[in-house]
Amino acid sequence: MDHYSVKMRAARVGEHISGAEKIVPAASVPKTVAQLAERALSHEKGTPDFINIKIEDPGEILRLESLSVTTNVTATASEGRARAAELLKAAGIIRIDEIMARFAECHAMRGAMLLDADTLERLEPDSVRGVRATYMDDADSLQKGTASGKNHYAEAIVLATKVQNAPGIVGEICVSDDPNYVTGYVATRGIGYQRITVLKEKGDPNGGRIFLYRGPRADVAKTIAFLEHQSVIVDHVPVLDTPLPSRRFAGLESDLAAISSAGLSRHCHALSSPTGPHASFQSKDPAIKQPNNFLLVLSSNDYLDLAGDARVIEAGAEGMRRWGAGSGGSRLTTGTQPPHTELEDHLARFKGTEAAIIFGTGYMANVGTITALVKKGDAILSDELNHASIIDGCRLSGADVIVYRHADLEDLSRKLASCREHRRRLVVSDAVFSMDGDLLDLPRFLEICRRHDAFSMIDEAHATGVVGKTGRGLAEHFGCEHPDITLGTLSKALGAEGGFVCGSQTLIDYLRNKARSFIFSTAPSGGVMAAADAALTVLEQEPERVARLRRNTELFVAELAKRGIAVRTDSAIVPVPVGDERRALEASARLREKGFLIPAIRYPTVARGSARLRCALMSAHTESELIAAAKAVAEVLSF
Repeated sequence: MDHYSVKMRAARVGEHISGAEKIVPAASVPKTVAQLAERALSHEKGTPDFINIKIEDPGEILRLESLSVTTNVTATASEGRARAAELLKAAGIIRIDEIMARFAECHAMRGAMLLDADTLERLEPDSVRGVRATYMDDADSLQKGTASGKNHYAEAIVLATKVQNAPGIVGEICVSDDPNYVTGYVATRGIGYQRITVLKEKGDPNGGRIFLYRGPRADVAKTIAFLEHQSVIVDHVPVLDTPLPSRRFAGLESDLAAISSAGLSRHCHALSSPTGPHASFQSKDPAIKQPNNFLLVLSSNDYLDLAGDARVIEAGAEGMRRWGAGSGGSRLTTGTQPPHTELEDHLARFKGTEAAIIFGTGYMANVGTITALVKKGDAILSDELNHASIIDGCRLSGADVIVYRHADLEDLSRKLASCREHRRRLVVSDAVFSMDGDLLDLPRFLEICRRHDAFSMIDEAHATGVVGKTGRGLAEHFGCEHPDITLGTLSKALGAEGGFVCGSQTLIDYLRNKARSFIFSTAPSGGVMAAADAALTVLEQEPERVARLRRNTELFVAELAKRGIAVRTDSAIVPVPVGDERRALEASARLREKGFLIPAIRYPTVARGSARLRCALMSAHTESELIAAAKAVAEVLSF
């Protein structure tokens, strides 16, 4: 024989891993077998436990001219389906939406679905297996006699060309079953191979191939025989006709369109002044109308108005004049200066711990601490409403992540009891939950962690300067011991930038040697450290700021209640529930027009359907301002 058909199928515990077939000259069979075996063993889906390679006589080989190729760039799935319907109409295929819905039945099939193009009746003899189009290759590959480099694009053209030459076939629709790959194609003899960049919603796991047949039922067997047994070589398979940038960005554009249509699009709103209790507003969006260029800010985490305090600003300016605009390197090379070590000592004294370490941001502190402490073979127990930085640290650690129900410490205890076989256990929780404003029951939390010999870690980003009589956080508020790890931020109540971790000297030394976000990041500038240190001093000297913030929160909650809006909080965060994402967005925009900056918090920050207005109060707000804000919130939500 001059040529052989070589097929490879690889699987693992019944799961399909990889498959390919080639028609090659006899002399190329050994090389092709080796290349296909290598492909099977190096597939991104994993290593198979079964590889089948079949070599056989291809029989009579039919030469076919490739279908023409056109790319249709679409931004959304609905636009892609509309384009597919338009293209297939010439072949009398008009029920595109119903056909697309059948992909839900294709997902587990090894082959294609064969449908009557008019009635949509399924015609394949085995509805589980489907119809397998096999014995085909492109002429270029045949000429080279090689199986190197899987070319999905060329293989799809070859398959589509064979299918459209099968008797009775009038069209084909193909969509990948990869949830993240939204490109597909439609094909007929008349329109050729029409690639459509977005043909399904991202995240949709359904996909496969649907062959559309029109003809006598008695001839269906001939169609299937051609698809499954006729050997075909396709000549002149064209190169991809769309520039690569169009392919790359098509998926991004469709994602953005979907985000926008769901009312979840996000934009930065620039302020033309510092973000104190008052600010002036700047926007390039003509749809945003701000009549008086003045806003009362109820969105800032600068709870104690220290970012604008003259003493803090001067300390930062003097620190920058003395130590420069940047630190010049990581803390372990050139980036540690006296302001860094002085602030670390000050933070440890303030929190009542042996030592402290500073990170570039609170986000980096969470990610760096969690990934330094635990790894594969360990367990992390995390509250379901923890901040994204905690969630990302858990994911990156490689440890087993066990999520317990929000604030349900009995659920935590039960789940900790099931983790005795893990090498190390870390329990992590927000101290103040940033979207609901509620507090962790720290004494009970610590009791459970110590009973199960687990590390206890809390993030006091929204507690430092807010909770406790003098703003020292949860341990002060409850009058209890400190957790093993107390994390915080310099960028909220302290009005500066950066994150920190407080704990034992052993813990801090360990993080200095193991936390990658500390080791491999440039240190914050000495000026920023000096500003944060000054802010901490002001907080210690003026605890009345904390008391005033608490009174402001109580006043605002009471004013909302007078207007029929029942909310509660244990901190300076007051969430006003709205529910619908678009309604929350509209309410925020109307408040902005009235002179109040209160953001709409939506999915994925909170669960779908639980959008809210998140009011963050400051000690500098006046009683009259908060009454006016409560009145405005009630007015916009009454529509």
